[in-house]
Amino acid sequence: MTIEEYVAGFGEEPGYLDYARVGPLARVAAEETLAFTQVLERARHGSMEAFREQDARLRAAASALTRTPAERIVSIPNTSTGLMHAMFGLTGTVLLSPGEFPSVPIAAVRASEALHSVQPAWLETDHGKVTPGQIREQLESNVAAVAVSLVDSRTGYLCDLEGIRQVIGDRLLVVDAIQGFGVVDAPWELADVVVTGGQKWCRAGWGTGFMALSERAVERLTPVWSSYTGTDEDEVWDEVPPPAAGARAYRVSNPDPIAQARFAAAMEEIAAVGVTEVNARVAENVSRVIELADEFAIGIASSRDESERAGIVVLEPEPDQVTVLSASLHNHGVTATTRLGTVRLSVHAVLTEDTVEMLRGAFVSFNTAATY
Repeated sequence: MTIEEYVAGFGEEPGYLDYARVGPLARVAAEETLAFTQVLERARHGSMEAFREQDARLRAAASALTRTPAERIVSIPNTSTGLMHAMFGLTGTVLLSPGEFPSVPIAAVRASEALHSVQPAWLETDHGKVTPGQIREQLESNVAAVAVSLVDSRTGYLCDLEGIRQVIGDRLLVVDAIQGFGVVDAPWELADVVVTGGQKWCRAGWGTGFMALSERAVERLTPVWSSYTGTDEDEVWDEVPPPAAGARAYRVSNPDPIAQARFAAAMEEIAAVGVTEVNARVAENVSRVIELADEFAIGIASSRDESERAGIVVLEPEPDQVTVLSASLHNHGVTATTRLGTVRLSVHAVLTEDTVEMLRGAFVSFNTAATY
């Protein structure tokens, strides 16, 4: 598949620059949803078996992108569920930034409060950026795991997984991958737990996700939250067997096969075009947005270095001008996220000329209003 064919699967209206919040459904995901919904609606004899095949399909698709064996991947309904699995399964101290997306620190604190077997240690960061150097300086001997977002949702910073792995040795590395998975070809094999959802950059809708585990994670994590589908038995009656030996242990119930189908379809499409190709187009579009912001002298808080960014551009106008910028974007039909004194634009592989002109118009209006 070519990058042009991939781009043709974007159906959103011009002005959409909010993929870090939610990615509108990819065409293949929408088509898969419709097809399986019709199968479920009709329930013809023999047709229901197709639903049972989607779990293996999703794990195979995730395996191709993460280079993790399919048997060490489990389908989950969202990123937060996987993070809860990881944190409740840990024993010892986990080093993490309190400024991570709330799913990460809340999971650590909830696990600590409930089980007292894991303790969060709060990492001091450089304005939200988690770097190998900071981890090295604050890494105590009692730290059993380090948790980090591949891409920080507030700063857009793309962390250095290779550097972090070198610093932490054989400690567990837990990665919240959702803000980069599908557009960043990260060294996933260096992580012990990779957790992501499909509703953002993969454009697969809500209710989609997976957790990929290293052999080390399978050995060290305890599947605390494991239910009847998390055993080696196809059906469990009149007994309570132990959790399965691998990633399957982290299943709580039967997954939504339609959600699995659309996530699998989205990942298969990404694999067909290649993450590297997608990333190159994203980088090109991000650079264009940065150049446009520079043209209007709008402050940028996110990194300009391609090695430290993915698809997020964080605009940081003067504090009293944040509302003006947000309103200008809204009035010109540009969808973005305003949060904590910044405006976040998130750019995918598509950046139409109409969108560029809408963004330019918003910046013109902002500059005009800011001079009064």
